[in-house]
Amino acid sequence: MAIPFETALAALAGSAIGGLTTLAVTWITQGNQLRASLTTRDRTTRHKVYKEFIEETSKLYGDALMHSAVDTPTLIEVYALISRMRVISSPELVEKADAALRSIVDVYFLPNKTMAELRAEINGGKLDLLRDFSTAAREELSRLRYRVL
Repeated sequence: MAIPFETALAALAGSAIGGLTTLAVTWITQGNQLRASLTTRDRTTRHKVYKEFIEETSKLYGDALMHSAVDTPTLIEVYALISRMRVISSPELVEKADAALRSIVDVYFLPNKTMAELRAEINGGKLDLLRDFSTAAREELSRLRYRVL
């Protein structure tokens, strides 16, 4: 009579191990899917903030080149974007954004540019104040992409 009991116990143990294995695999898979989903959402959020920052600071920079009076609403909007970046981005990226904005504000205190001066600066590559920020943003988004994989 011991053999049927041992057989039943072995079958029960096998079922329990199989069930626990399935549970563990499902748990791990769900965790990986959740992490991938959260990382993708985080990357999308950052992408939107960085895009908006680039668009708004470009407008502000164009205004600064042609006018002496600060476009206050746009300036405030850009500061708000930097504050949002402080919550979701690396300190290095926020510093690049801050540096770009400080440079743009400094341009307001310079004499307005003529079209000839703008042409010379464009040809000399001096107008790209957002290059460091854009590069840092691309690197940060790239790191997030590889964290998913």
